[in-house]
Amino acid sequence: MSLLNPRLRRTIGRFSLLAIVVNGIIGAGIFVLPATVAGLAGDASTLAYFVSGGAALLIALSFAAASSMFDQAGGPYLYAREAFGPFIGFEVGWMFLLGRFAGAGAILNALVAYIAYFLPVFATFGGRVLAISAAALSIGILNYFGVRLGTTLVNSLTVGKVLPLVLFVVAGIVTGHHGRFLPIEMPDLGHIRQASFVLLFALGGFEFATVPSEEVVDPKRRLPAMLVLGMALALVIYVLVQDVCNASIPNLASKPAPLASAASHFLGPSGARLMTAGAILSSMGTLSTILLVGPRMLYAMAHSRYLPRLLARVHPVYRTPHISIAVFALITLGVSLSGTFRELASLNALAFLLYSITTCAAVPVLRLRKKRDQRDSVLRGASVIPILGVGVCLCLLAGTTSREASIGCGGILVGAVVYGVSVVSTRFGRRAADAPSAPDEASL
Repeated sequence: MSLLNPRLRRTIGRFSLLAIVVNGIIGAGIFVLPATVAGLAGDASTLAYFVSGGAALLIALSFAAASSMFDQAGGPYLYAREAFGPFIGFEVGWMFLLGRFAGAGAILNALVAYIAYFLPVFATFGGRVLAISAAALSIGILNYFGVRLGTTLVNSLTVGKVLPLVLFVVAGIVTGHHGRFLPIEMPDLGHIRQASFVLLFALGGFEFATVPSEEVVDPKRRLPAMLVLGMALALVIYVLVQDVCNASIPNLASKPAPLASAASHFLGPSGARLMTAGAILSSMGTLSTILLVGPRMLYAMAHSRYLPRLLARVHPVYRTPHISIAVFALITLGVSLSGTFRELASLNALAFLLYSITTCAAVPVLRLRKKRDQRDSVLRGASVIPILGVGVCLCLLAGTTSREASIGCGGILVGAVVYGVSVVSTRFGRRAADAPSAPDEASL
């Protein structure tokens, strides 16, 4: 390998993969979600987790099957491009990026709100700008200097975010604040459906781990297993947290900070502070995962020549897509400070649906093509799972509002324009390179 053409380094192991999956699924939302679910499903809230968890598992298994066939970066963008062509692939990658910018912007602003609980100075405009800038740029710099540093931060924050949740669940169970997982009476199916739809979006994020496959050790074997294991662990944590909240707070749906309220009930004021600290660590963990994964999508799309080739450059020493990392961190900072993440928020959910549908639909297509090469898929003999995954996604898509649909169509339309410009510029560049040069006057 020449220093003039360095490649990404494979250093992401099993635990780091698992941490990326868990960080993607368990975000700051877990600290407020129990109240939302209780408001929709009441006593049957934990049942909604099992319904949504089963649906999310169908999608995760499809991602696991697709990831077992590739070892390049790109995740859902790569699967869609290989199965359905460059245009569909580009749109998937484009929407993934828009969703990640929106998600990072929302998380950064939530992070500052949590920090202001301990340090009110960060509630001011100047403090907010300082905290957002410091968080985005410091994580970006760490990722710039090596994927090992980036994954070490993700691993540490994963432990930091899960530990308070485990303490919360254990303390709730020990003090007798736990209920029953399933309702005694048959719940209203309409309410279960509404809560399950909300939860299915909350259980997304596992797909983050598929994007940096080019830096994963033995991704075809390790990635599918960690996707399923991470989904299972996250679902268990969600169910147990909801169960403790249900048993601890009489009017759970009315509580803006349900975990803090529940913890203060059986742990006192220190419990509320513990949950606030956990929310800070959870926000940082998800943010660090996005700032690790997002630049790899830029790199993958630039490597395919659909974004400026500059974004595909790899640092000769640190072996990271350093320019993509810098660009992604700066755009994230701009989106966070400008507040435009609110306008992009609807794209987050629609992006998840788009690349979930294309990935599920891509699995049968890819399996047929890989069969010719005598390569197996994780879902061999179970082709019905991707079809069910597509059905789940279509049900979710049917529930989107007209405003969300119009925003999503706008994002797709902008992506089509960018794709068209990239194709035209690439063809023009190739023609210019192939054109015969004019004879030198000195040779005449």
